[in-house]
Amino acid sequence: MKPLLIFRFLLLAFFSLSSHVYADDIVIGMSAAFKGPSKGLGIELFRGSVAYFAHINEGGGINGKRIVLKAYNDGYNPIPAIKNTIDLVERDKAMLLFGYVGTPTVTRILPLLKKYSNMHTYLFFPFTGAQPQREFPYNEYVYNLRTSYRRETEGLVDNFVQIGKKKIAIFYQADAYGRSGWDGVKRALVKYNLKIVGETTYRRGTKYSDSLKQQVDILKKAKPDAIISVGAYEACAAFIRDARDAGMNVPIANVSFVGSENLLNLLINTSNQTGNDYTHNLVNSQVVPSYEDESLPAVKQFKQVMDKYNPVLPVGICDETYKPVKYSFVSFEGFLNAKMLVEILSRMDDNIDKTRLKDVIEDIKDFDIGIDTPISFSQQKHDGLDKVYYTTVKQNRFVPLKSWEGKFK
Repeated sequence: MKPLLIFRFLLLAFFSLSSHVYADDIVIGMSAAFKGPSKGLGIELFRGSVAYFAHINEGGGINGKRIVLKAYNDGYNPIPAIKNTIDLVERDKAMLLFGYVGTPTVTRILPLLKKYSNMHTYLFFPFTGAQPQREFPYNEYVYNLRTSYRRETEGLVDNFVQIGKKKIAIFYQADAYGRSGWDGVKRALVKYNLKIVGETTYRRGTKYSDSLKQQVDILKKAKPDAIISVGAYEACAAFIRDARDAGMNVPIANVSFVGSENLLNLLINTSNQTGNDYTHNLVNSQVVPSYEDESLPAVKQFKQVMDKYNPVLPVGICDETYKPVKYSFVSFEGFLNAKMLVEILSRMDDNIDKTRLKDVIEDIKDFDIGIDTPISFSQQKHDGLDKVYYTTVKQNRFVPLKSWEGKFK
């Protein structure tokens, strides 16, 4: 077999999560949505992370030890996430948990982290900005790279108010994730002696093909100047579609969890079919900088590893009809998560031991990951990044929003 084919075969075995795990491998465990309406989030986060791990493994791993990402599908539902976590800790002997997706799943596995605390079990860099893993009694078992939904929603409210849009409504997922965003919007409005002018919810698992006209009608009666959505991409895209069809042209904002590219692709496809523009007056907050900004070293490296390895989908656990996005905010976040984890493991030198994880990560100060924002952790600070970025749609892409003045009318 030719060397290139051998290499590609080894990569395929790695990406497809082969059961061939060796004694010296560093096994990390992931439970995420690889199927269902939110599958794009889990798949893209996985692809960004595994591309960087492949890059490290090709270079010899961590002191000769290969990183193996053991992933399971939970469909963005709590009960499978609980089962997956038990399996990862007790059966797979994962060194740590990594890259879980979503508030409803993460919040339900937090008691397990406490239960397994005597085994030094930690969750690293979940894809959620919710509060429960950031507060007592569970914050000591979770390390976040991304900032919180409170910061994201506060920033959205601040910017809307500053451009005169003070009548803010909210559309949110009816669960812990949505309520976390709702709470953030409410808290931010209090600073201005303002209240949410209208609110409506949707059920987790709502698909783009579903009608959200009832929710649109509720908010239309409130006559908002702007709407903040806290949800997943299929439901939020459906809400935007139905809102525009109903003549609601106010700016609609989404938080980072939505999955910007997946949301935008749905709206672009519908625009092409109907001739209507569903992509105007949109703003999405992000917790990582734009992957279009190639002045950042991390962006250049991200694109290089994604192009080189083009991670295949996790065989057997995902919806294989899903078409991966070349680059996305979600896969870039997965890449940064993996890069940060590799830095932590590398600082252990030859003694890679889960009992040392807490001390090692809490000793990281002003680490330069390549995005011009230093990362620090401590015993009191388990959020590595605090910055929020804003994007809007231009020429069918989410691009950095540098000034809000005159953008949304």
